[in-house]
Parts: sequence; C-alpha cells; structure tokens
Amino acid sequence: MARKPAPRRKAEAKPRGRTAPAARAARRPAGSKAARGDEARFADEAALAALKREIEAKRIEVAKLGVFDVDGIFRGKYVALDKLWSGVRKGLGFCDVVFGWDCGDRLYDNSRLTGWHTGYPDAVARVDLSTFRPIPWETGAAAFLLDVEDEQGRPHPASPRGLLKRVAARAREMGFAPRYSYEFEFFLFRETPETVRRKGYRNLRPLSPGMFGYSWLRSSENAAIVHDLVDGCRAFRIPIEGFHTETGPGVYEVAIAYDDVVEAADRAALFKTAAKEICSRHGVMACFMAKWNAELPGCSGHVHQSLWSLDGGRNLFFDPKGERGMSVTSRRFLAGQLELMPELTALVAPTVNSYKRYVPGVWAPLNASWGFENRTCALRVIGGADGTSARIEHRQPAADSNPYLTMATLLAAGLYGIERGLEPPAGVRADATAMQAPALPRTLDEAVARLEESARARELLGDDFVDHFVRTRQWEARQYQQAVTSWELERYFEII
Repeated sequence: MARKPAPRRKAEAKPRGRTAPAARAARRPAGSKAARGDEARFADEAALAALKREIEAKRIEVAKLGVFDVDGIFRGKYVALDKLWSGVRKGLGFCDVVFGWDCGDRLYDNSRLTGWHTGYPDAVARVDLSTFRPIPWETGAAAFLLDVEDEQGRPHPASPRGLLKRVAARAREMGFAPRYSYEFEFFLFRETPETVRRKGYRNLRPLSPGMFGYSWLRSSENAAIVHDLVDGCRAFRIPIEGFHTETGPGVYEVAIAYDDVVEAADRAALFKTAAKEICSRHGVMACFMAKWNAELPGCSGHVHQSLWSLDGGRNLFFDPKGERGMSVTSRRFLAGQLELMPELTALVAPTVNSYKRYVPGVWAPLNASWGFENRTCALRVIGGADGTSARIEHRQPAADSNPYLTMATLLAAGLYGIERGLEPPAGVRADATAMQAPALPRTLDEAVARLEESARARELLGDDFVDHFVRTRQWEARQYQQAVTSWELERYFEII
C-alpha cells in the first residue's frame, strides 16, 4: 500500500531585522565553534564597513598596497578602491618575483622557492586591514600592507612579515606579549637620485656640514624638513619619540615609539620609505646604508626589546629583587641572544656593507657581550625604577637591517634562552670590544657560512626560510666578489 505523503512544513519566516546568516548564528549554542566563527566573521564585516566609512570620509580615492621583500624594500602598486574591496574578500594576485630578485631587480640564479623553473607565478596576497594608513603627503591615497601566502594558504616561506608573525605567535603561546621598537641613524643629502649617479656617489653635499651631535642649532636650521618628517610620520601612524642630530655631517637619529612586535616592525620598515618620500619633497635624499663613507661613523639600527604579560599590565623583564631590577626571564632571554648571536648575524647584518661598520672605535659591537648601561656591548641592559622602561637594547643591527627579519631573529633567540633556562656570563663593566668574548662574523661570507650550518636557526625559523635567505645572501656576496671597485682602480690602475 502506498504511503501517504508527509504534509509539507510551513516555511519559517525570517526574523525581522536580521539576515538569514545572523539568524542561524543566533540559534547556535553560545560558545560553540560555529558561533565563534560567526562572531569573528560579523566582527570582520563590521570592521570593514567602518573602514569603508572612514575611507569615504577622508576622501581616499586610491589604495597603495605593498609587500616588504627579503632586503626590507617596500614593493607595491596603486589599485582602485573596487580592486581593494575585491581583494579584501578574495585575495589579490602578487607576482612572487618580489622574493626572487635582489635589491637591484636582478634575478637570483640559485633560488628554489621561485624562479624560471616555477615561471614566477602570482602568489595570493591578503590585505591586512589593520595596517590602513592615509598617506599625508599624497592627497587621496592610503597605504595597506599585504601578507603573502603559499599554495596551501600558509604564510609564504620567504615572507619576512610572515616569519615575524609566526615567531610572535609562538611568544604568545608561551605567555609573552613582545614589545619592540627601532632606532635608526641615517644621513641626509642635498641630492637627488639623478645627481648622486652623475657624481658617482662621490663629493655628495650633506644636509649640514661638520660633526655636530645633539645639535639644537642644526635641527632648527633645518626645521622645515625635521617637522615634516616628525609630523608626517605621526600622521602616518609612525609615532616618533625622539629626533636629533648624530655625529657626522647631515646625520640624524630617530627613535620610534614601541608597540606590539609586528606593529613595531611595520612602523620601522615603513619609516625608511616614508623618510625617503618626505625628504624628496625638499630635494633631499635619506640614506640608510650601514657605512657610506669610510671616514665617517656608520649608521645603526638598534632594537629595544621587552616581554610583557599577555594582558599588558606587567613588564616581565623587571623584578625589583633581581640585580638592578633584572628578572630571571630577562636574563634567560638575554642569554639566548648571546649564545646564538654569532650564528644568526647574517639575519641582522644582511649586506656586504653591514660589515664595514664593525670596526673598533665607532660604537658598533665586535663580540657577543652584554652589560648594564654599557654602549660598548652588543646587548645593553636598561633598567627603570618602576619597571615600565626595563628593556634590552640590541646594538648589533645597522640601519640597513630588515626590521621584520631582525625582530623575528632576536625574539626567536630570546625565547630559545627562556625555554632552555640559559644563564648569561657576568656583565661587562669596561670596554667590551677589548674583552674576551665570542667574536662576531666580520664579513657577509663568514656570517652566511655560520647561518647555513646552524641547526638552531633552522629549528627556530624553519628550513625553507633559512635555505632561501642563505641563497639570497650567497648571491649578494658573489655580486660583490665580481665587482671592480673604485678602491681597486685607484690602487692598481696606474701603478701595478
């Protein structure tokens, strides 16, 4: 006997004032995985809607999207807002050649991650909406940073920002909120990209003459540029804590306000580009080479580091009962950095020129050493009566360092020391450069060889990244070995 058809159920009316997805989410048990996913998605949608309103209110007409490559160079492009919103939802294609060429756009001949053998395909790039920055010196334009993924949707193994995010996540899993900041020294010249080439990078005219560190006068004489830099960076979400002249003609030092380690790296990396763009509007060039002239001091890129509780309420580097307020966590963090410093040097000193700064008598560290308030050491421990300013200044990096790779390396090394309960030797009270301590590599070749052999670097940073980085630095060293320098011409051309 045929079964009687079941009566049709009356369709449920959609709740008024809610979308269907929202209604489904409301019916899910609070705290369920599906409910948490909906909450995150709706939060994202709300944030996106708020951002669209802000962009409209600020009359933004174009977005400038960018990726920082292995050398820390900002590679980007302008896109229309429609393309931006589409990319936010679906991702954007970004040619992975940005990880396959050097700072002069010459293609690596030894890369495994990308190259002629892969066809230089587009990688998927995700817009990080939290990096939204209106560009004060470009009317109607805003900047966003991109995170590049591999084919499996994971951070691209050659992405410096992706590496830092991974190390920062590990720190949080261990119960630490890393807070970092950068200091840069850099030269300013009354030159343009055309004039420096015409002059062969010789006889350049600095912004101001003479050796005049901490000069009130020089800053005032160049107040228009100084204020445009400081005010422009502040409006670009790069707050400046301090800005002054350093020793050397046309040299300045900037101290960028500290923050979460990824935001701190964003600020530091963006500062270099921002400084170049702002200065160019005054007919001035900013140079972040480690050492542009053998007769003048080099340019540092010191990094200030601390670990805080996850709620941000306590600086875990401070203990009133410790020696000069130094906590056990701080000591172990420092010990990890000391132990790994010689084998990780290439990551914080990534160019041939980086090593021209490591000479006696110019404030650059020559060995893996530390001390309280000792600027001759590689690691300077800075205290504070209330603990909020307790931190470790890492003095090895120069201005040519990549902030993402530097911070990822230093944080990973510090966490290594904490995990293994390492203890540092006694701090240095005198001139550390004259002390017996593990020597740091003095050439890029030596540093790369040490990194390539480092099992601990591969453990902390990943085989794929270390292998790619080593190959890019081997390429860099080869380019220098093949070059005929002006020093060689002057020394040998006539007389030999």
